[in-house]
Amino acid sequence: MIKPKTNHFITMRGHTNVQRSNGRKYSVRNNRDRFFFPDEWCAFYDQLREKQKVTFEFLINTGARIMEAQHVQVADIDFERNNIVLRVTKRIVNRPGKQKFGVRKIRVLTISDQFAKFLKKTIRKYKLNPTDTLPILSTPAANIALKKALQKAGVEDYDMFSIHNIRKTLETWLMALGIDSFKIIKHFGHSFAVAAKHYVSADIFDWDDKKRMRDVIGDLFQR
Repeated sequence: MIKPKTNHFITMRGHTNVQRSNGRKYSVRNNRDRFFFPDEWCAFYDQLREKQKVTFEFLINTGARIMEAQHVQVADIDFERNNIVLRVTKRIVNRPGKQKFGVRKIRVLTISDQFAKFLKKTIRKYKLNPTDTLPILSTPAANIALKKALQKAGVEDYDMFSIHNIRKTLETWLMALGIDSFKIIKHFGHSFAVAAKHYVSADIFDWDDKKRMRDVIGDLFQR
């Protein structure tokens, strides 16, 4: 089992100072901006049950919000072009009349060859039809699985993580791998200002970190 390199956490108000085994120190803002180091992710992933892995493979390989992942049907996956169409209806409330109506939001995400193979295997395993959704956990179940697996993996500040931190992790890794910022912004569906606000220097990752990132996310944006 892979053990995380991070071995010391000092929690302060609003921030956590982390010292890694190689002596490097850095500060991460609590909860929303906490991200996985690649070794932490691998240690966490090893603790998941097989059925839980589908959810977390999907999240780390796409950076999708879990409510987006929960609506993906097999037919939304284009294996020829290696992309996934996300279709989520947002509820809008017109406050003066208190009328509710939905707005359909669509995003197209690039996926790696490695993740495409994983999805094909999952579709075969669960005998899914084109109109079936993927076996993605509910949001409460995913958060519970996340916390339990992090504890078992020995990540001391496991309570700082939520499902959103996986989305943050992929964005941080793509920045560290030198992927064009325009591709990142388009992929995550937010502005450059939002991405820059949560920017983390790639200097905190070493060569082994970057190699392990690629082991996890394959050739995403590398082609």
